[in-house]
Formats: sequence, C-alpha cells, structure tokens
Amino acid sequence: MKTIIAACSQNLSGSRASVQTALRTLLAAPWPSQRDVRSWLQLLAVLQWVLSFLLLGTVSLLLLIYLVFTSFWPISALYLAWIIFDWDTPEKGGRRLPCLRRWPVWKHFRDYFPVKLVKTHDLSPSHNYIIGSHPHGILCVGAFCNFITGSTGFAEMFPGIRPFLTTLAGNFRLPVFREYLMSGGLCPVTRSAIGYLLSKNGTGNAVAIVIGGAAESLSCRPGVTTLILKNRKGFVRMALQHGAYLVPSFSFGENDLFRQVVFEEGSWMRSIQQRFQKMMGFAPCVFYGRGLTSVQSRGFLPYARPITTVVGEPVTVPKIEDPSCETVDMYHEMYVRSLLKLFNENKTKYGLSETDELRIL
Repeated sequence: MKTIIAACSQNLSGSRASVQTALRTLLAAPWPSQRDVRSWLQLLAVLQWVLSFLLLGTVSLLLLIYLVFTSFWPISALYLAWIIFDWDTPEKGGRRLPCLRRWPVWKHFRDYFPVKLVKTHDLSPSHNYIIGSHPHGILCVGAFCNFITGSTGFAEMFPGIRPFLTTLAGNFRLPVFREYLMSGGLCPVTRSAIGYLLSKNGTGNAVAIVIGGAAESLSCRPGVTTLILKNRKGFVRMALQHGAYLVPSFSFGENDLFRQVVFEEGSWMRSIQQRFQKMMGFAPCVFYGRGLTSVQSRGFLPYARPITTVVGEPVTVPKIEDPSCETVDMYHEMYVRSLLKLFNENKTKYGLSETDELRIL
C-alpha cells in the first residue's frame, strides 16, 4: 500500500512539474503586439466588406432557393412576400440605420488603407446636392467609406447634410443584400430614386454618383487617371430639374488598390467586356489584389494604399424643369472645369506628380 501511495505521489509531482513547465513556456512565448492586433482587425474588417459585396447577395439567393425544397420553405415564402411588399422602398429613400453607419468595424476598415476625407468648402443644409464621385476604381472604396460609413467624419465636416451613395439597381433585387445596402444609405442609380431624394426628402441631401460607372472600371489601373465623363450629362440634367448644386469630388489613390489586366480597345476580350457591361450593367474586370495570409500573395483583397477624397467647391445650379441641351452642356462644362481645378490643385499633395494629368473621355 505504501508503495502505491509513493508511486501516486511521484506521478502527481511529475504532472505538477509538467504543468508548471508548460505555463512557463506559454508565458515566455511572444504575445501579439497591439500593432499586430490592429492589423488583423483591419484585415478582417476589409475581408467582411469584400465578401459582403461579392458574395452576400448570391449566397443569400441560393440559400433561399435551397430552403424552398426543405421543411424550412416558409422562410423563403415569408421573405418573398416581404420583398414584394417592400419592393419600392429603395426608390423612396431606402431605410437608413444610423447604428450601422457608426459600426466600430468601419474605423478598422478606414485605417487599413487609410481613407481620409478633405473638405474645401462648406455645404449649406438649405440646399440639395449631387456629388460627382471620381474615379470609379474597382470597388469604389473611397466613396463607400466617406459617404456611407461615419468613420471619416463626414457628419462633423458637413453638419446638416445627409449623404447617400448610388449603385446599380440590380443590387436591390438580391435578397438580404438589399437590406444591407439600404441600411447604410445606398440607393439605386435611377431617375426616380435620385429624384425622390432631391425633391421629396427635404433639403440637406447629398446624393453621390460615381459618374464613370462600370465603363470606367475597365480603364482602372495604377498610375493612369482616366475618367468617363465627356458624354455623361444625365446627372447635370437632373441637377437642373431639381435645382441641386453640383459638387465634384476626387479620391486620390483609388486606382492603386488593385492590379487589373487591361485589354486594349478593339481586342476581342475588350468587346466581350463592353457587351457584358451593356447587358448586365457592370463590367467583368480581370483583377487581383493581395492575399489573406501575406501582402506578397495574390488574392481578392485590396492593397493597403492611402485614399484621400477631396470634396470640391459646389457649382451653383438654378432650377429649370425642362432645361435645353445648350443649358445642360454649359453646366456640364462648368462642372468639368471645377473638377479639373480640384484635381490640379491637390494632385501633388496626395501622391501624384506635377506632370500627371486627368484624362477625360
């Protein structure tokens, strides 16, 4: 019996020593620094945003279709009834959730690049505005971060102004994704949706439109600043019809977030992209960014490059219900001149050289 007790005591002593050794090894191991933790949080914030925009709508649609063939089919039926009931809401200002705009994850999203908003002139809450957002880039990171999240201080810089950002109307036909978009303040880039915000939602509304759209994304590449703007005049006509001031904005660094395979004009691949864009509303870009594990690997996450969005001086626009083509052309030229002035005055401050020019097609 004494032998058994002695053996047990020896085993307990050995186990205690092993635990103590393991604890000492664990405590001696290097813990992640605050900088490492911040970097991981920033990467995760960008990852959830990219996955939301690329996959949330499609995955939700496939899931609801799958549930139709299971015992959970009432979920799909109820959501379909909700979409039918709520079909016109995106065209009538959407359904903003201030808590989502203040979500702490957006601060990590902002700091990953980082994204900065620069104000050059005041915007009076007694007017409505159409903000032209340039350039499109691949995923419009600057426009989203500045006009949809509250992380860059838009509300503090422009008190009394409610920002909205327009995107493809087809996005609001995708289940769950439409709720995500509306909660942040996104609305369809349609005449009825923009007209509602500019005429039936009071004053102090700023509707941001990425003027170049999907066509501009095909020319997105680092070191080249090309805008599709010369024949884009619908936003000017809408501004005149509603008396909304035109405000140029430019996101320096937007084109540096991804690398894109740019096909030359006239090539068969470029033709396929253009035809797809006309049919579907968006262009299938062949691009890549960094991977999840390291900057050297390739993946679908944007590179960490600084983005500075400069909001320029408003162009005063009168209200003309049926503006002539000559009037539209005149205010379009005024807008282009204001945008060029904004670009030339700020390009050397935010990563471009004095010789860099803004190419407008």
